[in-house]
Amino acid sequence: MYINKRQKNKKEKKAIYNYKLAFFSFLLAFYSLNSLSQDSIPVAEDLTEEKELKFQQFFFKALSEKSIGNYQKAIENLESCNQILNENNAVFFEFSKNYFQLNKTLLAKEYINRALIKEPSNIWMLKHLVKINIKEKDFSEAIRNQKKVVVLNLKERELLLRLYLRNRDYENAVLLMDEMEQENALSSNFKSLKLNLEKKTRNTVKKQKVNDSDSLIEQFKTDKSYQVLKQLLELYKTNPQILLKYSTEGMALFPAQPYVYLMNGKALNYQKSYKKALLSLQNGIDFVIEDKMEADFYKEMAISYKNLGMTKEQKKVIEKSKKLKS
Repeated sequence: MYINKRQKNKKEKKAIYNYKLAFFSFLLAFYSLNSLSQDSIPVAEDLTEEKELKFQQFFFKALSEKSIGNYQKAIENLESCNQILNENNAVFFEFSKNYFQLNKTLLAKEYINRALIKEPSNIWMLKHLVKINIKEKDFSEAIRNQKKVVVLNLKERELLLRLYLRNRDYENAVLLMDEMEQENALSSNFKSLKLNLEKKTRNTVKKQKVNDSDSLIEQFKTDKSYQVLKQLLELYKTNPQILLKYSTEGMALFPAQPYVYLMNGKALNYQKSYKKALLSLQNGIDFVIEDKMEADFYKEMAISYKNLGMTKEQKKVIEKSKKLKS
């Protein structure tokens, strides 16, 4: 009879324990879903019953303290969780959120990065990391992480767009706005901003070209290499005076490079010096190896012949150019 009584007591204790465990599990689930934001993640269920109950008690207390702004007390409860079960992602995530609220961004980042090692595609964790990056004003890193978020959910592109703008990366901002506009996902405010940015980007490109040309001219003064000269000639293809100056210098420096003769002939044709242009082109074509460049030589020669009234020669070189291109 004594044994039966002991067994009965054990059963009652176990029933009470199971009730408590179920109650706390229910409270934790309810609290996470209703009182907290969507970024909560489930805790592990790989503990003994007694430890699991303690773990959930501390974890629930941490969530409760965080919800009323007691972030340090929340961290203390999370430390108790960590003693029961270390390396738990739910705990790491909560550590990070509480340290973030305390403006301890280095610790916040350390804990969320630990969690992301195990769950690199967890969208809530990634979004939290982006918040940390923004708080640190590290917009380049925020962009890198927000791109991962966008892969998981295209609706998150607007924040990526805002980050491009904060980082003054207008080129990528415009490209993203183009993509969103094609999918009818761009708001009217951003559409008007896009027009302004496109103008700004075009002006920036123009300024960049001017800076590039100035730097190349300066570079060529000290570095008389063919590579620098070729970039310079390509940049000034439509500027007859500068093209003539550097192509003439190029023929003296690199007499076996056909490209400098071609550019010299082009510059002379621009200036209506057709006889000189033809002579330069005829001298340079002997060094040509590639069909495409040879066709370009004949095309330029045709301009010289036409303006010299030499129509038969003009037709011949046009035919040769067509054959090489076909």
